[in-house]
Amino acid sequence: MSAAFAVVLAGCLVVLAWLIGRPLLAARRRGVLEARALSAAERELLAGNWPGYARVPPALVPRLDALTAVFLGEKEFVGCGGQVVTPSMRLAIASQACLLAIGHDRAPYDSLRSVLVYPSQFVVSGEWHDEDGVVTAESRVLAGESWDVSRVILSWEDVDSRGAPGEAYNVVIHEFAHYLDHEFGGTPWIEGDDARRRWIRLLDEELQRLRAQAEAGERSFLDPYAAEDRSEFFAVASEAFFEEPALFASELPALYRAFADVYRLDPAAWS
Repeated sequence: MSAAFAVVLAGCLVVLAWLIGRPLLAARRRGVLEARALSAAERELLAGNWPGYARVPPALVPRLDALTAVFLGEKEFVGCGGQVVTPSMRLAIASQACLLAIGHDRAPYDSLRSVLVYPSQFVVSGEWHDEDGVVTAESRVLAGESWDVSRVILSWEDVDSRGAPGEAYNVVIHEFAHYLDHEFGGTPWIEGDDARRRWIRLLDEELQRLRAQAEAGERSFLDPYAAEDRSEFFAVASEAFFEEPALFASELPALYRAFADVYRLDPAAWS
């Protein structure tokens, strides 16, 4: 064996070991985080900053805590605009993000690297494309943004806001629903071409119904912002599904059942 060939072979073995070893190490690290879950002090801190934590059924709390611990261990939180991100803020954001995933075995957000937190709403400049392909250059004031799979941006003022009774408002759920929508190509957790087509057809039908209600000046349960496009419809409806599930199930029973199938959860049945 020549020296040159030995060097090449050694290099290949190193690369192979890295390709095999890296996911194994990541899985082992994630297993340690899941087993640690959250301490009693962390759960108490979380309950004080996110009222929704108390509504999660006891049978689902261990799953939520384990996913939250993994999220905290793997994702970076970055304060922007002078915002200091405290442990209680990290817990509140992580747990609400993981709420969307507790009905599934697979942990989502694999490509997410960081959560950027501003003290209040922030300005984003860019080009915006409507459904007709019209491009508009403008600056927008946002409470949150999830426009790629590596980061999510949030306004803490909006995260900390509480919707009035009957008002489904949760910027964390909204933005992480967008993330899931991006991550799964518009059909979160749905397998099979026929099932994906049925899901998209359902969303489009409900979207058109909401637009017709808005044009007629009729009241709608969902925030009219859901009429923007299919992606916004999914995000707004996800807020309603977790924040006002009983009203959702009463007002839009067929759509509620579809979301219950997607998330594999029935929050309307939670006390």
